[in-house]
Amino acid sequence: MTETSHGAENPFASFDVVAGTTRDPYPLFARHRAEEPVLAGTLMDLSHVPAEFLPSEQWSVFRYEDVNRVFRETKSFNSSGYADSIGLVFGETILGMDGPAHRAHRSLVAHAFREKSLRRWEPEVIAPVCRQLLDAVADDGYADLVQSLTFEFPTRVIARVLGLPVEDLDTFRELSIRLIGIVGDMEAGFAASLELQGYFERLIEERRSAPADDVVSDLVAAEVDGERLTDDAICSFLRLLLPAGIETTFRSSGNLLFLLLTHPDQFALVRRDRALVPQAIEEGLRYETPLTSVARFAARDVELGGRLIHEGATVSPMIGSANRDESRWADPDVFDITRTPVPHIAFAAGPHMCLGMHLARIETEVMLNVLMDRFEDVALEPGDLDPHIRGMTFRSPTSLPVRFRPAA
Repeated sequence: MTETSHGAENPFASFDVVAGTTRDPYPLFARHRAEEPVLAGTLMDLSHVPAEFLPSEQWSVFRYEDVNRVFRETKSFNSSGYADSIGLVFGETILGMDGPAHRAHRSLVAHAFREKSLRRWEPEVIAPVCRQLLDAVADDGYADLVQSLTFEFPTRVIARVLGLPVEDLDTFRELSIRLIGIVGDMEAGFAASLELQGYFERLIEERRSAPADDVVSDLVAAEVDGERLTDDAICSFLRLLLPAGIETTFRSSGNLLFLLLTHPDQFALVRRDRALVPQAIEEGLRYETPLTSVARFAARDVELGGRLIHEGATVSPMIGSANRDESRWADPDVFDITRTPVPHIAFAAGPHMCLGMHLARIETEVMLNVLMDRFEDVALEPGDLDPHIRGMTFRSPTSLPVRFRPAA
């Protein structure tokens, strides 16, 4: 495969603009949970969305119980509306399927994303990628961990897991960023989608002729009850994997590092007892959910929270609000990795629960362990910067300027 260049000078800046400037949406979420838990309307900024894509009726749901119901009650709420929105960019994907079609399609791709299947990438790919990135800044004693680590490692991991040639990494990274950033630049996003379609078609053909130990080969060979994935279905899934597998991990891993760096007592606990790493990851996902809302669509007229939602309406389960619901967690606005674990809903729930959740958790676990192995005395050093987590829908840190001392 050949490498092309589109000349992106600052891919992070063009990508991160999508997050917006909201620092703390949680007081607003709490107010809605208390006063208007099922809200007619949306908190999202839709000014950039073409009028033909705007729903005629839209609702936002804030309490954990109602959000969980929207995800699980598939006869009342489904994902079919995605076919007319992101389906225009990604093609037909499992995100826009429901019922038997969704179950069959998900079964074909799920085996490649089970935790046991993904664990093999931990020593072979994820840890080496993280070590390489940290080695590049080790002698400096100072780095922005967003630019140096959290923004970079998920893309490199996905590229390796898919089996892409090393020489294609820059092109793949740029196309991925342009596709993920389609909310801010629809024309560039559509162009990236088409270019990735052609790229993946060539890759699929290569793997069909010469299978390798990678996810693309797994998808080409996947078979359930004699059924296989079409090339179009594989391409659509791979394009969907970019925002699911890159953006979520970038944002959630950055959020966790920010939280640990701003709670040094809890960072010290994790350093002393690595068994706390999984708990820290789950608390980070609960406390600072990287994607605070998604969309579902009313499959029939339905009552929710005392409000009548009409068939065809767009319903936004506010995951970030649900994960701070005081009826489920004591002191929900406190980041505490030692709290008694209660399952959160950061990866949604029900049939469409995120397929990439195991990969995101494994990547973040490995990244944090490698960071602690490689550096000591890691601490925020803001200088003139103002590092903070921001975003109404997509949340992640603006920067993570740290000083450190390489481990002996």
